[in-house]
Amino acid sequence: MDDTLDIHRLLRVRTDEAAQFTPSKRYLGSLPSVDLAYLRAHPEHLPIFRTHQRIRETPIHGGSISAASRLTLDDGTSVFLKTWPEPSSATSPRDEGAQRPPGFFEAEAAGLAWLRVDGGAPLPEIIIASTDLIALEWIDEGRPTPKSARSFGAALATTHSAGAPAFGADWSGFIGSLPLDNQSTAGPWPTWFAEHRIVPYLRASSDRGALSGADVTAVEELLANIAQYGGDDEPPARVHGDLWPGNLLWSEEGPVYLIDPAAHGGHRETDLAELALFGGAPYLDQIRAGYQDVWPLSSGWEARVPLHQLHLLLVHTAIFGASYRDAVVAAVRATVKQ
Repeated sequence: MDDTLDIHRLLRVRTDEAAQFTPSKRYLGSLPSVDLAYLRAHPEHLPIFRTHQRIRETPIHGGSISAASRLTLDDGTSVFLKTWPEPSSATSPRDEGAQRPPGFFEAEAAGLAWLRVDGGAPLPEIIIASTDLIALEWIDEGRPTPKSARSFGAALATTHSAGAPAFGADWSGFIGSLPLDNQSTAGPWPTWFAEHRIVPYLRASSDRGALSGADVTAVEELLANIAQYGGDDEPPARVHGDLWPGNLLWSEEGPVYLIDPAAHGGHRETDLAELALFGGAPYLDQIRAGYQDVWPLSSGWEARVPLHQLHLLLVHTAIFGASYRDAVVAAVRATVKQ
């Protein structure tokens, strides 16, 4: 399947235009049963159904950026829906009252489609993707197990090994609500990582007062010597890009799904390092073991974990403020002490 063609097909829906249509009650009553097949065939009807309560919608927790809900169709099928939150429901301090960035949901759809490879980590099926929303397959959550963790590690290695033509991506990206500079380059990785994954969020963190001048200087000194900390050269891997433990969905059926990607061509160790953040993913040792079974990591990967974590930690200081400052400083110190 041609990923590019599939992405363009998914993004063809114009829900903002469809929502301007106000149907009569008679029209709504004449519609056939709204099951999953109907929704796939008529994605442009979803905004109308939501506005006029043609299908049941239940708000649920869906993270700190988007508003999430569970749609229950007439056949009992559930669908996971993400939209941009109303100002009163924004949970991120930087998003209250903010407008949806252009291309926000398109970027997520592009990443989900691109990360889907044979034998790789599973991802939810995209049902509808538009400028205003993304609707995905509903997946019932289950309990983490060592077996599912090890299987996920092996699948993640397969996803990574699918590779990428360059560091970056062909679409504009987002990390949380912030722009993600996906300008493609051949590398080397340390230079690309410094310019496109560290500096923008270091500046944003400084601008909002989350980091002191001394903190900024410490990061800049690390970047001046980043080549000595980056390890051996590796080709671009097909990475999730925002793989903190909350972006794993442990399913009731067993497989572990990737969700909420900031996908791009990057370094595979970044995904694995981010899985250790904020308490760490369940059975992280088994995830790593499964990964090593398929694609062993380069020597010294343990010492590089703090460097790879620095990107996502700076994103957090940029969005949430100084509460993540100590974690940034600790990652810098751990990196330069190698």
